[in-house]
Amino acid sequence: DPAHGIASMGYDGQFAYQIAINPGDAASFLDIPAYRYQRILYPLLARLLSLGNDAVVPWMMITINLASLALGTLATEKILADHGQSRWYALTFGLFTGQMLSLRLDLTEPMAFMLAQWGVFLFDRKRLGWSGLLFALAALTRELTLLFPAACVLALLTGNRKIRGIVWGMAVLMPFMLWQVALRLWLGEWGIGSGGARASSFEIIPFKGWWGYHTEETMVFVLFSLFVLAVALVPSTAGIITAVKGLWRRHFGVGVWILLLNSLIFPFLPTSNVLNPPGLVRMVIGLVAATLDYGALERSKTALRFSVLWLFLLAFGEGLVAIY
Repeated sequence: DPAHGIASMGYDGQFAYQIAINPGDAASFLDIPAYRYQRILYPLLARLLSLGNDAVVPWMMITINLASLALGTLATEKILADHGQSRWYALTFGLFTGQMLSLRLDLTEPMAFMLAQWGVFLFDRKRLGWSGLLFALAALTRELTLLFPAACVLALLTGNRKIRGIVWGMAVLMPFMLWQVALRLWLGEWGIGSGGARASSFEIIPFKGWWGYHTEETMVFVLFSLFVLAVALVPSTAGIITAVKGLWRRHFGVGVWILLLNSLIFPFLPTSNVLNPPGLVRMVIGLVAATLDYGALERSKTALRFSVLWLFLLAFGEGLVAIY
């Protein structure tokens, strides 16, 4: 009930449900309406597949995410197989705790990153039209996936295909930007932001979202740091170093750019993301996908073996759901 204030309004999956059952008039049930509405594709698809039957919507949201996990894992498997790598590494994408959390709570990530992975697969196959379409749909599901087509644009630009890269990138971005304009005209706000209600802004100083955390309990900070460092900050730092080394050696393949962009976001994450373990593991889904893409496209066994370490998070899955 929005009358009780933002703090009691719910979480992302509930907001998606509100949009699904009432696409045109859910704003009063959302904390930041434009921010929530920008992720329109998942709830809208649930609405369409439910044929407008509100009782079916929750089941359809679950079905979409189950199918998305399977299809996203399949896309990752195909990327790996195309480059002679073991298909079994794709399980890291499908079984990662962030994906399981998203499935449990009806969040947008499984569908968004499924579309992104198919976009990468088709881009690698030189099918730019279909790849661009899937990237555009992914952006309308979760804006974080824009890092993947951005990496593809950089690969085209550094591969002496500048005109194609610019035109293709603009075409991919156009639906998202038009939807942002529509949200501005409709709801009076842009959708783009660092999060929902009470979210802090992105940091300028690297890793301040972590080391800037203030608490008088040293042990709390140590335990919190172990989680944040192991799950996100150390892997992302390794990703940045690996990608920069690749660029220094003039390896300008799309896998290098995907890893770099999806790693670079972590040093500047808002405190509200870093201090929220469930929110953090959702952000890491993109890094997991990027690491697997890099491992496949650059034939890096080290990256693929490293990705398996994220599966140990499954032991904490229920705890993360409880925190959320």
